[in-house]
Amino acid sequence: MSNNKNLQTKPPYGMIAILFIGAFVALLNETLLNVALPSIMEDFEVKPVAVQWLSTGYMLVNGILIPASAFFIQRFSDKKLFITAMALFTAGTLLASLAPAFSVLLAARMIQASGSAIMMPLLMNVMLAAFPVEKRGTAMGMFGIVMITAPAIGPTLSGWLVEHYSWRMLFDIVLPIAVLTLILAIFKLKDVTPQRAIKLDIFSLVLSSIGFGGLLYGFSTAGENGWDDPYVYGTIIVGAIALITFILRQLQMDEPMLEFRIYKYPMFALSSAISIVIAIAMFSAMILMPIYVQTIRGISPMESGLLMLPGAIVMGIMSPITGKLFDKYGARSLAVIGLTITVITSYFFSRIGMDTSYSTLVILYTFRMFGMSMVMMPVMTNGLNQLPAINNPHGTAMNNTLQQVSGAIGSALLITVMNNRTESKTEELLTEAATTMGAGQAGPDGELVVPPEILNEAMLNGINFSFLISTLIAVVALILAFFIKRVKPHYEQKKEEISAVNLATEK
Repeated sequence: MSNNKNLQTKPPYGMIAILFIGAFVALLNETLLNVALPSIMEDFEVKPVAVQWLSTGYMLVNGILIPASAFFIQRFSDKKLFITAMALFTAGTLLASLAPAFSVLLAARMIQASGSAIMMPLLMNVMLAAFPVEKRGTAMGMFGIVMITAPAIGPTLSGWLVEHYSWRMLFDIVLPIAVLTLILAIFKLKDVTPQRAIKLDIFSLVLSSIGFGGLLYGFSTAGENGWDDPYVYGTIIVGAIALITFILRQLQMDEPMLEFRIYKYPMFALSSAISIVIAIAMFSAMILMPIYVQTIRGISPMESGLLMLPGAIVMGIMSPITGKLFDKYGARSLAVIGLTITVITSYFFSRIGMDTSYSTLVILYTFRMFGMSMVMMPVMTNGLNQLPAINNPHGTAMNNTLQQVSGAIGSALLITVMNNRTESKTEELLTEAATTMGAGQAGPDGELVVPPEILNEAMLNGINFSFLISTLIAVVALILAFFIKRVKPHYEQKKEEISAVNLATEK
């Protein structure tokens, strides 16, 4: 009933603009700090393992709170929820800017994350409620600008700021935008989505936090610490057990915290599978490219960030265009074309060498992002379109959670593949060098010293092999894309079923 009412009224563009700005600065902030970590490490005299928690901790809080966002969106009004989230984010940003010690900065990042975790699911839910299904593609295309462009711009912007100013400037430029958004929200925001008097199951929240948090932490640290680290496989095992228990509990509840029964809708299930595969493929380039250009090619962090900027701009431009094409043609044709481009460019990345030009890398990366811009939002929107309106909060929460988890898993998987391939290739090259040139040179401690040229060649081989694996992963998504069907929203399907029954009865 409420859904039909929303569909008949004019979409609240002013409210959506406020939500857009809030979500944009929150997502921008997620990747803004990565380039600045060495400067922060130096200022506060902390080790790399500690400073990494500024990124890992932010991701963990997101991973814990996003599954609970379905409950918050159904229980509390849009205005109260967004103002609370924006107030937390603003407070965290201010505290981070003034942080006198590393522990305070870490706490500030956690506070920021607690606010930003709610913004994306809330925005997606408002968009689904505010726009009729025939215009959702265009609306979600605009949303794609926020979802895709903000994280991609982060490294470039932070690289320039850190090069010219203190790392605190990263928070100083976000703070006034956050304050302005908060003020606008207090005076201009209205409620769009309906509320329900549901109760939070505390045990489900605990299981969800341990499950998703454990998996995210385990996989995100596996690339650095190795799979044989007790903290890595221990947290993954505990997380997996808690997650299985959480899912079983949700399936037994009449009003679950996160509704897993939405996977009975085939197009939503298919869209989730494709989104997971795409997230893994996308994160591969975001992680492997900086390693290649900075470590092997010696390109500065600033130029490394600029290399990825055209791709982010193309995705931003294409997102609303893709949305309009989705409304007209559906998701399958866009997904097939986009994934074909992604597969081809990923394969070319698996063939890059020591002398590949900077311009070639920019063109390849930009085309890869162009391909992905045709896939992510159309596929996700097509899946959400099949859900009943009451399940929209669960669908958006599920999609956002899976992107976080699959991104962490994909990163860990591809870094592990790269490291293992690099090690085996190093041994192979050293054996060849010893055969042709004699024994290798031993260091002061008696260990064999690996020449830089051999190490770089081995690492390049590892990166190429990881991109080849990424290509095969993208091929899986391409195959799945051929099974996409254009769906009608659940309430329209019900109308058609009732009409068919009535017609049969009359006959």
